[in-house]
Amino acid sequence: MAVLIFVLLLWYGSLFFQSFFLHRYAAHQVFTMSKTMERITFVLTWIFQGASYLSAYGYGIMHRMHHAYTDTEKDPHSPSHDPNLFAMMWKTKTIYGDINSQKIAVDSRFTKNVPQWKAFDAFASSRFSRLLWILGYISFFVYFATAWWQWLLLPITLLMAPIHGVIINWFGHVYGYVNFKMKNTSKNLFRFDFLMMGEGYHNNHHKHASSPNFGVKWYEIDITYLIIRALDMIGLIQLKPIPVKSSK
Repeated sequence: MAVLIFVLLLWYGSLFFQSFFLHRYAAHQVFTMSKTMERITFVLTWIFQGASYLSAYGYGIMHRMHHAYTDTEKDPHSPSHDPNLFAMMWKTKTIYGDINSQKIAVDSRFTKNVPQWKAFDAFASSRFSRLLWILGYISFFVYFATAWWQWLLLPITLLMAPIHGVIINWFGHVYGYVNFKMKNTSKNLFRFDFLMMGEGYHNNHHKHASSPNFGVKWYEIDITYLIIRALDMIGLIQLKPIPVKSSK
């Protein structure tokens, strides 16, 4: 039971900070926060993503490129141009690494105001940091695992952030339903997104990229957005004016 609780905690904790901080803040900047709050969120993202920590800078730029080049050859991750999800994941990893190490030139429109904490990113993305998390996870499983099948959850724990990414960037462009007909393959994975905390409303998000709420229909409850509203109400973040959504 302890292992299941631990994996669920990391699943939703990692997912929340990927959606809240990396996606809606770093890439789309649908709300603002103080520099102190931003630094705290960097650290919390590292704690929950652990061995699979993603840089807000690399993620933010790459996601903006995804929206600009969706389903074209310039898209950093597209089922339309990658033969399978593993090839797409490797391509994404390579582009993400090249952005972070500044090996490739990036258009200034993709870098504007993207948060960056170079010193912390260097540590959190280091082999030393990732190895510490891996050893910590293994130690937890050694101490708390009560059945052999629980060890099957260890790879998920180690690769949490990439798994979240592939669910949306591969399956969210292959399976699901569509609220908006667009010139791309984005789809909504779930009627109620209990698994991805709102990220599964991918077709809605591509239609309304600047909206903090990824839900459109009454039943499309965006859990991350509800948390964002609560944080805004208590003054930890400041939501920008919410754009009016069209229904077409």
